[in-house]
Amino acid sequence: MNRYPVWKYVLIVIALLFGALYTAPNYFGESPALQVTTGRTTLKISADTAQRVSEALRTAGVAAQAVQVEGSGNTTSVRVRFITTDEQFKAKLALERALNTDPADPNYIVTVNLVKNTPKWMQLVHAAPMNLGLDLRGGVHFLLQVDVAATTDNKIKGVVSSVRSQLRGKSLHTGIERTGNSVEIKCRDADSCTKARELLAKETTELLFAESVDGEGSKLVLSIKPEALKKATEEGVKQNIATLSKRINELGVSEPIIQQQGADRIVVQLPGVQDVAHAKDIIGRTATLELRMVDTSVTRGTETSATIPLNSELFTAEQGGPVVVYKDIVLTGDYISSAIGTVDQNHQPVVSIELNGDGGRKMRAATRERVGKGMAILLKEKGKYSVLSVPTIQEELGSRFNITGMGTAERSNELALLLRSGALSAPMEFVEERVIGPQLGAENIEKGLYSTVYGFIAIAIFMILYYHMFGFFSVVALASNLLFLLALLSLLQVTLTLPGIAAIALALGMAIDANVLINERIREELRSGASPQSAIATGFDRAWATIFDSNVTTLIVGIALLVFGSGPVRGFAVVHCLGILTSMFSAVFLSRGVVNLWYGSKKKLGGVSIGTVWTPGLSVAK
Repeated sequence: MNRYPVWKYVLIVIALLFGALYTAPNYFGESPALQVTTGRTTLKISADTAQRVSEALRTAGVAAQAVQVEGSGNTTSVRVRFITTDEQFKAKLALERALNTDPADPNYIVTVNLVKNTPKWMQLVHAAPMNLGLDLRGGVHFLLQVDVAATTDNKIKGVVSSVRSQLRGKSLHTGIERTGNSVEIKCRDADSCTKARELLAKETTELLFAESVDGEGSKLVLSIKPEALKKATEEGVKQNIATLSKRINELGVSEPIIQQQGADRIVVQLPGVQDVAHAKDIIGRTATLELRMVDTSVTRGTETSATIPLNSELFTAEQGGPVVVYKDIVLTGDYISSAIGTVDQNHQPVVSIELNGDGGRKMRAATRERVGKGMAILLKEKGKYSVLSVPTIQEELGSRFNITGMGTAERSNELALLLRSGALSAPMEFVEERVIGPQLGAENIEKGLYSTVYGFIAIAIFMILYYHMFGFFSVVALASNLLFLLALLSLLQVTLTLPGIAAIALALGMAIDANVLINERIREELRSGASPQSAIATGFDRAWATIFDSNVTTLIVGIALLVFGSGPVRGFAVVHCLGILTSMFSAVFLSRGVVNLWYGSKKKLGGVSIGTVWTPGLSVAK
C-alpha cells in the first residue's frame, strides 16, 4: 500500500543531488580581484592585453593567482585574481601606471572587484552562487529620470528641421518658426497651407495640423501627437537602459540591476561599488556619432606628412586612423533609427543602417556625387574623437544602406551596437543616489542567516517533540525544501535581497504547514480505527487537495506581486513563488517517499509514532 516504485526513489535521489550540486557554490566564497577593461572604443581586450597585464605584475613584484580573459565582444575583460586585498591594491596602482601613458586620458580602466571561487568543473555545468543585492553586499543606488521636456524639445527641433527640408523650394511659405511646442508655417495663401499640409501628411503620421488666419495671413500650425511624445519617451528609456548596461561593464560590476521604474525613470543598482563619483561619470557620460567625408585631396598613406587643408582635420593612428576628413558633419547618430549586424548577398558581414526621413535625404545629397570615395564614422566621447570605420561609398545612399568591409561578424555586431547606443537616446538627470557600505551589507547577511537558521531549529524541535518520528520525517522534508530553494535561486541566478531572505523564512513556515496537515490527517484516521498503513495512505491522499488549494491561492498572490511590484517587492515575490513550488514537492512527494521507505517495507506494522492531540509523544498502536 505505502510503497513507491523504484523510479520515484530515483527521482528523489536525483533531485537531492541536483540540490546539493547547485547549492554548493554558495559556500566557496569570493577572492579579491581586478578587472581590466578598455576606456576607448577602438581598443580591444585580447590575449595580448592579458600578456601585458602579466608582465606588468611581474615587473612590480606582485603575485597573482590567475590572469585570464573573460567575456566576448564589448564585454571582454581581463580578470586578475589575488590572495589578499593588499596585493589587490598594489596591483591596481601598478597596472594603472603600466597600461596608461596618460593618466588624465586612460586607455584602460582598472577596477577593484571580487570573483567567485567556484571550482571550474562546477562552472562547466553552470553551477554558480547566488547574486547578492545591494542591501546584502553594499554599493550604490541611483534613480535617474528621463528629461521629458528635453526629449520634447529635441523632437520639436527635429520637426522644424524636417519641415524646412521637405518644403524647401516649394514656394509654399514665407517663414517657418517654432512657437513653444508647436511649429508655425506662414503660408502665402490658404491654398498653400492646404498643399503644405498634404505634403507633410504623406511623410509622417506623428503630427497634428491646424490652419488659422490672423492679421499676418494664413498659417499652418503643427504639433506632435501626445501618443508620439509618449512613444518617444518610452523608446528613450529602453534605449538608455541598453546604453547604461554597456557602460556599466567598465565599472567591473558582475551583477548590476538596471530596470525601468514607472514611465520615465530608471533604477541603477551597482553592488560592490563604493566610488560614487566614478560611477556617475560612467553612467552620465555623453557620446556623439558623426559621419564625415574623407578628404580625397590628401593621398592615402601620406596623411601624417601631408599639409592638411583648413576645412579638414587629421585623425592619427592612436585615434583609429590615420585618415583626413572634412570638418563638415554629414550626419549624426540622431538620424539613425536602426543598426543591425548581418550578412550581405555574398555572405560577408555588414552593418545594415536605417535612417529616418530627414537623415535619408541628407545622406542622398551627400553621397550622390561621392560614389567610390570614403566616409568616416567617428565617435566623440569626453571631447575626444575615435575612428570606428572608414567604409567606401559603393553607390548613392538613401535611408537604407550597408557598411561593408567589416572583416568579421563580431566586428559588425560591435559597430552596430555602437551606432545604436553610442549616446544616450534621451537626456537623463539623477534624482536620487544612495551609498550602502559593505559593513551594513555583511550585517544584513548575518542577521538574515541567523533568523533563517534559528527559525529552522525552532520548527525542527517543535515538530520532533510533537510528532515524534513523523516530526523527524517532516524536518527532513523541510531541510530538502531549503536545499531545493537555494539550488533554484543559484541556478536561475536570482539576485537575493533582504526581502528575499524574509521570503525564505516565510517559505519554511509555509512548507511545514503542509506536513502539519498531513500528520493531523493521519491522526484522525488512526482515531477512527483505521490501520496504520491505511491511515498513512489516506492521510497523504486526503491532505493533498487542501495543500494544493492553499498553495495555488498563495502562488497567485505571489505572481501578482511579481508582475505589478517593483524593487524589493519583486525580490520578495520571486523567492516566495519558488518557495511555494519547492515546498509542494518536498512536503508531499519527498515526505511520503521517506515515510514509505521507513514503513512501507514492513508487512505488519505494530505502531506509528505520531503522538496524540492531548499527549504529544504518545505512540498510538493498532
